[in-house]
Amino acid sequence: MNKSLSEQGFRMPAEWEKQRSVWIIWPYNKNDWPGLFKFIPKTVSEIVSIVSKTQTVNLIIKTKKDIKLIRKELKQGNYKKNNVKFHIIASDRIWIRDSGPIFLRNTKNKKKIFLNFKFNGWAKYKNYKKDDKINTFISNSTKIKKIDPKIKIKNKIKRIVLEGGSIDVNGKGSILLTKECLLSKVQERNPGIKKKQYEDLLCKYLNVSNFIWLNKGIIGDDTHGHVDDISRFISKNTILTAVEVNKKSPNYKILNDNLKILKNSKNEIGKKFNIIKVPMPKPIYIKKTIVPASYMNFFIANKIVLLPIFNDKNDSRVISIFKRNFKKRKIVTINCEKLIWGFGAIHCMTQQEPG
Repeated sequence: MNKSLSEQGFRMPAEWEKQRSVWIIWPYNKNDWPGLFKFIPKTVSEIVSIVSKTQTVNLIIKTKKDIKLIRKELKQGNYKKNNVKFHIIASDRIWIRDSGPIFLRNTKNKKKIFLNFKFNGWAKYKNYKKDDKINTFISNSTKIKKIDPKIKIKNKIKRIVLEGGSIDVNGKGSILLTKECLLSKVQERNPGIKKKQYEDLLCKYLNVSNFIWLNKGIIGDDTHGHVDDISRFISKNTILTAVEVNKKSPNYKILNDNLKILKNSKNEIGKKFNIIKVPMPKPIYIKKTIVPASYMNFFIANKIVLLPIFNDKNDSRVISIFKRNFKKRKIVTINCEKLIWGFGAIHCMTQQEPG
């Protein structure tokens, strides 16, 4: 019998481990930010420029002719030119955390591969097929082998649907995920797959064995419960988690229930986690629609942490929390008041490739 990836020594590294590069998609889809798209390239450019000063950025663009215009935009942020590599392939959206590769490292021989989970537009949108082809392009251009995770259901072999934003790992065997995203009938990714099957699959492919199932994600999240908006590992034993103090907010009970689960959870060796509470920003409505604004959608790069802020009274408090807990990294804030209109922020639009 063939050994599973976990048995071969592969695992999904934690985000704070050494990274070779970050993959980002340049924004083109104006329909994702109705009325506000003109602000989005500048925000993405700011993020690319900042990250390029610490590591390589693999930037996916549609056509070669875009390079000159994008470089002009990046110059405003004093980007490191040699660290930005352009890759030409069509895309649907910028949210590569969900549609892109999930990289694995072999603990024995340091070999690198990536998982090519099927992407289906969060079981909600129909225009996703360009994004679902990007991983094949990445594999061909980097020569990194891709693996298509599959499962047998009712005598049929099917590719598993899974988004990177629906999971968060500590690199040691523990994983955060939500029942709302993976087990709900709403926006159901994999009809027929139950909780135990998910655990067996993730154990086999990601080398995780300790599952912390939270209940629901925040209101306004059109992915239906992604964990990277609510709770995140920042070390093998420390979890940052969003909390809402306003008892009238629909997020109050949701996040309080998740907090209780985390407080009762243990890590892969049976020890309690260090849980750090992070306040939510006030609800943000754009054109009468609530958007999933959360400080939890941060991204950890090699020397910095990119933290979304929202011109909110809690911004400064959260910055202080992050500075206390990331003493070896610089906290760089990015105003995401406009970006969040696309129902995603910094973590959603980045995908790290381990070193």
